Amino acid sequence: MEVCANSVTSVMAAERGGAVRVELCDNLPEGGTTPSYAQIKLAKQHTDIQIYPIIRPRGGDFLYSDLEFELMKEDIKMCGSLNCDGVVTGILNADGSIDKERCAILIALAKPMGVTFHRAFDMCNNMEKALEEIIDLGFERILTSGGASSALLGADKIKSLIEQAAGRIRIMPGAGVREENIRQLIRMTGAVEFHSSAKGPVASRMEFRNAALNMGAAVDEFSYDLTSDQAVKNLIEMANKAYDQ
Repeated sequence: MEVCANSVTSVMAAERGGAVRVELCDNLPEGGTTPSYAQIKLAKQHTDIQIYPIIRPRGGDFLYSDLEFELMKEDIKMCGSLNCDGVVTGILNADGSIDKERCAILIALAKPMGVTFHRAFDMCNNMEKALEEIIDLGFERILTSGGASSALLGADKIKSLIEQAAGRIRIMPGAGVREENIRQLIRMTGAVEFHSSAKGPVASRMEFRNAALNMGAAVDEFSYDLTSDQAVKNLIEMANKAYDQ
């Protein structure tokens, strides 16, 4: 079980819940962007779980300018200096194909860290071809919803990708993975690694609240999401039951 953690607090909860790895992100409502130096440093200091920060300079698409690519390279160097276990990234060309040249540069820069190709894969123009290219590049796993809005809706495609991969790379379903559907996902896909935020809302302790405005796109300024260690435990328990049957 990999948890998509949005803070050091969430990383600690993921570890308590029994996850083996976190994808450490900022800005989850935008699909995740690179976390700060301090978040990564403190996550490494306070936990023993595997830390894989996402290397994504902004939300939106996965077609990056030269300057954005330089940012990605510097962030990978930072992760290496903090002894991260790996990074999560992905770059596409304008036509929806994998940007093999830039991806190869990032993988070389990341060594000896592991590298996961994230859900940019779900936005590519040919998943079967992209899978072979990602394997050839040397990524260790692909995070995917099967090109659908959720892993459950993309389960048939995920199963097909796992069969095509034939053990050469790990295919990890993510997007909408929850306690109530993980057993079904296991049966439908045959996957052995899963990705979930396992998060829930935390109410603000603010007593004074200015209801006349909000500070951004958030619907509710007075709550925020954190990973729940109990949700992680429940996910793992449900998954283990499915494998035992």
